Amino acid sequence: MKIALAVNPRYSRLSGHAGRARHWLVWTCDESGPAAAPERLLLEPGAVFHHHPDGRPHPLDGIDALLTQSAGEGFVAKMKRRGIDIRLTAERDPRRAVEAYLSDSLPPPRPRPIGDLVCKLLDRLLPPAHGG
Repeated sequence: MKIALAVNPRYSRLSGHAGRARHWLVWTCDESGPAAAPERLLLEPGAVFHHHPDGRPHPLDGIDALLTQSAGEGFVAKMKRRGIDIRLTAERDPRRAVEAYLSDSLPPPRPRPIGDLVCKLLDRLLPPAHGG
């Protein structure tokens, strides 16, 4: 199983707005748990999910689950169409988030009504990440 996490630019904490995230950790997991270290992935601007067309190959193809602090409804629907189990969580530590996901004890996300509104506005106002 592969689990991808949207993280901050230092790869140290889960981040929000997964649809615009460029920094990712990808953990490979088996029956014994997560691998000792994840793969680090920096998406090119054109590969950011928010503007990446459905049905086109993506660097994160093949993941089974995606963990993030926040994501919009459109992003969640896009991930479900790709067959990815997406989970929002209040957990900030990447390894703890993976371990909690595997044990089905992932903390639920914190409510963010203002943050969600800001994200929706930014999605409408900002140009696509790849410039077109």
